[in-house]
Amino acid sequence: MTDTDKQPVAAPITNDAKPETQETPAAGAKPPPQVLGDDLNYDDPDALFKELNRSPFFMTQLPDDDGEENTLVEALKAMAYEGTRDQIAENFKTQGNEAVGEKRWFDAREFYSKALAALKGPKVPSHLEEGDPSMKVVEIEDEEDVEKKERALEEACLANRALCQLEMKNYGSCNRDCASTLKLNPRNVKAWYRAASACLALDKLSEALDAAECGLRFDPNSKPLDAIKARIEKRAKDVEELNRWRKEREERAARETSNLKFAIRSRGILARETGDPPDMEDAKISLADPNDPKSVLSFPVIFLYPMEAQSDFIKACAEDETLADHLEYVLPPPWDEKAEYAPEETECYMETVSGGLIKAGKKLILLKLLSGGKIEVTDGLVKVNVVPKKKAAAFIEEFKKRKGKQ
Repeated sequence: MTDTDKQPVAAPITNDAKPETQETPAAGAKPPPQVLGDDLNYDDPDALFKELNRSPFFMTQLPDDDGEENTLVEALKAMAYEGTRDQIAENFKTQGNEAVGEKRWFDAREFYSKALAALKGPKVPSHLEEGDPSMKVVEIEDEEDVEKKERALEEACLANRALCQLEMKNYGSCNRDCASTLKLNPRNVKAWYRAASACLALDKLSEALDAAECGLRFDPNSKPLDAIKARIEKRAKDVEELNRWRKEREERAARETSNLKFAIRSRGILARETGDPPDMEDAKISLADPNDPKSVLSFPVIFLYPMEAQSDFIKACAEDETLADHLEYVLPPPWDEKAEYAPEETECYMETVSGGLIKAGKKLILLKLLSGGKIEVTDGLVKVNVVPKKKAAAFIEEFKKRKGKQ
């Protein structure tokens, strides 16, 4: 019997050695430390998650470039760029398609961009240098076939990236990608559809309609293109109607403004606008019939109580109404504790164009007060000072002093 025919003899078990046995881990036991790292802290969930996320198997996204080396991740990154240009591009395109399926538009756009960048890289992989024995195992494809494949990949990635841009509302970028796609293949119906959609979103309706009609020339039965064309035409009709209504409104406003100016001028009323008009909300000089300059003219009027620093605002006082008609329901005011402002106990004064004062008869209609050429309506507001008769002299004297200082 030769040495090779001898049967191995089991080593005797001494008191110092124990036979190796496999123990089944108990339920809930922690995995061996060497699987995920020797220093895992299972009592700190945040630290445990951070460590797990360093492993490509567990991570949900690529880590930021914070200077910390992760050899597994770097290896995976390197693998993404192994192969020929079309192989690398196809890999990124596939990942982009998967992201699109999950509506992760930003990630998908990045994958398509990487695919397009790969197609601009060197034709031969960088790790297969001339003279490298591994070059022998690479199947050399026909150059024309490679060019066709790369062109098809470029077209698909551009068209798909246009979809991502459209979903992300980057309409300008979407149009640029569609233009690049159509430069490669004018028959790409999806690019025509996405270009039409982007132009519609930007309200460039003529460009949108042109894109939809171009796509329909290549595929007359395309339901998406038919639908987008119908939307464009409806929007164009709505815009046309809106523009027509806006034009009519502007013409009506211009006509009403012209009628109002003519009505004021024909009545001999002086009016002036300043650069700082008061806030009167919707109150303004107006005609009862904006299309008829001869209809009743109304003015906003403010009753000033200069002795008390108070006021009352009347939104509309018709030209055929008197000051008394309105003073009757505003006097006496609630703050008049001394009962000095009863209608019959007050007088009205208005400033003249020359800077003086005139006593305004409360029984005169407003047109009579304004059409004499002495009163000027400033910023569309008629101002009337209301003072108690017994304080009228003091008011006039104070007014003269104030004007003298100016």
